[in-house]
Amino acid sequence: MTKFPLVIALGALAAAGAAVVLAERFYRELEVRLAGAILDVVTTSGVYVAPDRESVYFGLSGAAPFGLRMTPECSSAFLLLPLLVVTMIMLYFRPRNAKRLFFSLGISAIVVVLVNQLRILTIAGLVHGLGTGEGYYWGHTLLGSMVSVFGGAVSLVLFVWLATRKKNA
Repeated sequence: MTKFPLVIALGALAAAGAAVVLAERFYRELEVRLAGAILDVVTTSGVYVAPDRESVYFGLSGAAPFGLRMTPECSSAFLLLPLLVVTMIMLYFRPRNAKRLFFSLGISAIVVVLVNQLRILTIAGLVHGLGTGEGYYWGHTLLGSMVSVFGGAVSLVLFVWLATRKKNA
């Protein structure tokens, strides 16, 4: 990769990082819509999405409906930033690996988004099974946090593995 395309690629990654930060609320709205679509498929108790409030409500036909509001801390947006930074650093030092790095970034970003959706499903499942108080505690505070931490680590390891593995002979 020559110097000019490298500068463009690094600039695009920096712009993507800035867009994630600046459009973080819009990103959360999209995440909530995705969560609502997934919950609508896997549950039969009714789902309502309020994207303007970054909230998804489920269990609407049951005795204890519940809503989750996705705050900035709950979004996968900021989990994407380390992947973008690592991609930029690796691209700077190994510009010839640009195609592989962008592929690795794409796969790892998908994993981060899916892990966050799994976290939401975990919370919803535990709230449904254990009730709002205990289910939310276990789903959000303990198990949900473990899902996020483990999933974030898996996505970073997956990124590095995909970006640095040798081609099969």
